[in-house]
Amino acid sequence: MMDSLQQDVCAEAKEAFIGGNYKVAEPILQQLLLQGTRNPEVFQMMATIYYDKGQFNKAIRTFKRALEIDPTYTDASVGLSIILNDLGRYDEGKKVFEDARKLLNQNKGINDPHVDEKIASKHEELADLYFQYTRYNEALEQLLKAQKLSARRAEISMRVAECFVKLGDTQKAVRCLQTVLRDYPHFNPARMKLGVVFYNNHQIAEATEQWENILLRDPKHTEAKKYLKMAQTVGITSLSPNP
Repeated sequence: MMDSLQQDVCAEAKEAFIGGNYKVAEPILQQLLLQGTRNPEVFQMMATIYYDKGQFNKAIRTFKRALEIDPTYTDASVGLSIILNDLGRYDEGKKVFEDARKLLNQNKGINDPHVDEKIASKHEELADLYFQYTRYNEALEQLLKAQKLSARRAEISMRVAECFVKLGDTQKAVRCLQTVLRDYPHFNPARMKLGVVFYNNHQIAEATEQWENILLRDPKHTEAKKYLKMAQTVGITSLSPNP
């Protein structure tokens, strides 16, 4: 456990770290490590700095040390997972995060909404990484897990639909967005995206209906007006699935 002086030093390092000032944070964190700290956050921040410097082996060892101290520390588990994924060790990276999540669930017993949101955000971070490398099935898997935990279901569902689009499964993308609109009928981003999915599937009437619906509620909606005009004045063309 940290004494008051160490806590002050750690707070100083954390402030610099969060601000992206790693040059200031690193020597302070090194000092805490030399003093034998057992605060997993110190190891996690130091590991992130190693990762930023391209010192992957040091980063992996330091993230693992954080998890030895606290196996449920999700910031360390997701950081380690991201490095392992970057190195092409996808299965190993996935296992690290899943093991931490299982331990956390066992220890908590009862679901804590705050913890659930934090875990959901980590699933989203992993999904971002998989999506970046066009591994859409893995991204979808992570997003579906995030969707179950988070109160931000509408926003996450938009990303789930985009994965289905990338995987060529238009019907599932449509069903996903329709479910969002059933639960959140005034959520215009989902209606915009549904219109574009319909348009790219050559379902012009269905697409037009979505954009007209938006304009009934918001006559000044710029994107809906632009897409509706395009649908009315040109033939079937392909639009970006990201309005």
